[in-house]
Amino acid sequence: MDLSIIIPLKDEEESLPELSEWISRVCDGHHFSYEIIMVDDGSADGSWKVIEHLSKVNPQIKGIRFQRNYGKSAALNEAFKAAKGDVVITMDADLQDSPDEIPELRRMIVEDGYDLVSGWKKVRHDNKFTKNIPSRFFNNVTRKMSGIQLHDFNCGLKSYRRKLIKSIEVYGEMHRYIPVLAKWAGFRKIGEKVVEHRARKYGVSKFGWERFVNGFLDLLSITFVGKFSKRPMHFFGLWGTLFFVIGLGITLYLIIAKFADPDNFSLTNRPGFFLALTSLIIGMQLFLAGFISELIARNAPGRNTYLIEDKIGL
Repeated sequence: MDLSIIIPLKDEEESLPELSEWISRVCDGHHFSYEIIMVDDGSADGSWKVIEHLSKVNPQIKGIRFQRNYGKSAALNEAFKAAKGDVVITMDADLQDSPDEIPELRRMIVEDGYDLVSGWKKVRHDNKFTKNIPSRFFNNVTRKMSGIQLHDFNCGLKSYRRKLIKSIEVYGEMHRYIPVLAKWAGFRKIGEKVVEHRARKYGVSKFGWERFVNGFLDLLSITFVGKFSKRPMHFFGLWGTLFFVIGLGITLYLIIAKFADPDNFSLTNRPGFFLALTSLIIGMQLFLAGFISELIARNAPGRNTYLIEDKIGL
């Protein structure tokens, strides 16, 4: 199969018929063999009924329905496991991503040899203060921390080589940082394409201000996990050794000073005594955290699981 097109959604019943017809028109026009996987992430409207109807009209349309809302990362993760296409394209369901970008996104994977191509919404139609400015800030921070030179990490319109999406796990709010996950998994050829960003036609955005806090925390997590998930003792052991050596050094100084002047030197009345004690305790705790993390890393299950209420065509 040439393409798997993945559409995570929540409460987007109005846009789905138009979006699916547009995707089919583009794929049929370029003679692609394809599937459209729509993931209903706990919608409260009639989105699932629309997906059921669309799948009867077009057998290329398949659906996954979560029992409750798990988030965009969970939706992508389950769809990645089900995808069969050589090239996988993700896009949002709100018609702000144009399906006309699909042929070029696929070409960049197949002909140019990219592992991942991320869309760049160079001209945006979002609110400047609630989306544009915060997005620029987090994109700048992510570029510096990851070393990946992309302008728009969180763009929902991306294309992937099939091997890539089968090699990563997307959880929490990590969908924002899939290029970072790909890099840590060993996929280095990551490209970018300027894509059209359209004004929202139906409904309202489903994301609030909390996504910025969650996004920053996830960036810290993914940076740590990417570097130390297979060797956590290298992180905890380093800092544990540093604190333990500091505590040990202060302790030796206090002991020597006590022997040098036993009558006038009091160990327990000096700030150094408490500093040494605290450093030794922190050092030992970090060592223990490293040992426990090593045990968890060696025995951790491979993937998260989510309660799926229904499927269509999968």
